[in-house]
Amino acid sequence: MDQHFLFNSRLGIPLPALKEHWEEYDLDTQHAILLHWEKIRGSIPDRIAELEKTINIKQAQLSNESNFIRSCELNSEIAELASVINDLWLWYRTHQDIASTEKLHR
Repeated sequence: MDQHFLFNSRLGIPLPALKEHWEEYDLDTQHAILLHWEKIRGSIPDRIAELEKTINIKQAQLSNESNFIRSCELNSEIAELASVINDLWLWYRTHQDIASTEKLHR
């Protein structure tokens, strides 16, 4: 199934990367892709929880940081992690089946 997904290093999960139109896959392949996608989707809340822990650590560091430049860096890192979480939730909620995501990757 890995040939139908590409690991996204920013999000930390594989995303659909279909090379053909959904209808061109036979039913067994469609079913296998959907099953694999559901396993990936199931891991998204755990990935989000990991990122939230990292944000909490960085926020604690920020509250004790007196160096302005380091404070700006921490704020930037927190904002990026929050952006990743937002994108993960979008993938989790919006793309509940791979047939709808196929259009986004063409």
